[in-house]
Amino acid sequence: MSIGELLRVIVGMLALVALGTFLRTIGLLKADDTRPINNILIYVGLPALIFTTVQPAPVSGDLVEIPLVAWGITLAAVAVAWLLARALKLPGPTAGAFILCAAFGNTGYIGYPLATALLGETGLVRAIFYDVFGTVAAVLTVGILVAGQMGEHEGRINPLRELLTFPPFIALLAALALRSVAVPIAVSDWLTALSKIVVPLIMMSVGLSLKPHSVRDRMGGVATVSIIKLLVLPLLALALGGLVMPGSDAVRLLVLQAGMPSMMLSLVIGMRFKLDVDFIASAILVTTVASVLTVPLMQLLA
Repeated sequence: MSIGELLRVIVGMLALVALGTFLRTIGLLKADDTRPINNILIYVGLPALIFTTVQPAPVSGDLVEIPLVAWGITLAAVAVAWLLARALKLPGPTAGAFILCAAFGNTGYIGYPLATALLGETGLVRAIFYDVFGTVAAVLTVGILVAGQMGEHEGRINPLRELLTFPPFIALLAALALRSVAVPIAVSDWLTALSKIVVPLIMMSVGLSLKPHSVRDRMGGVATVSIIKLLVLPLLALALGGLVMPGSDAVRLLVLQAGMPSMMLSLVIGMRFKLDVDFIASAILVTTVASVLTVPLMQLLA
């Protein structure tokens, strides 16, 4: 795919984001409507997409290496963001939001459609392994530990249970376990139909969540997050990918996923642990818009 085609894909997705914002602006939908939409995505759409993509796909050796690189990138980002949060003397809830936004990217919601458009079905399978075994596994363990330390919560949180009960993670395990099983056509067609709701609902959900008015007051921290998330991490992915998988076209996928904008799930975690959710929403907005420029730039380097 050429850079021009990639730009058209990104702009098309941003148009869906704009549609979600427009529907919220005219009162047809509310920001609170993201909760049921996200529940549909997490419990129905994403599991269907993951299962129908991975179950019939050949599994290559780099699918083991990709999550390992993803973990390396994420842990490095957490360490850098934690040091910067201390240097900037951010209060606990804002520091937690800063770390989550800098370290964890939208490798599922935005990464899946971009990987499909840029790298085809093979790219999507790799994106799923990066997302579920890398990003999601990290955010539901390391991310929750950071949020619990920086914010507030009631009751005891078990990160392992959070991961093992996460529907997309269960769907991926089921797809791997049933790779040799012939899925009935009626079931496959039904799951495929469900998977097609993912991209439009994801993009509209992003649009419903964004709060442009909160960006101005947090621009310094958000700009720092954007530099880490959109420029530093994909360059780190390029370096690590070149060491672990030299000459592999999977490196392009690593650079793509590492450079995704801040993760939507960070907003859910921020609400749960009483972090600075306005900072998180601002970071999601700025990094999502800026990714129109940075994703093609990083792909040129890859």
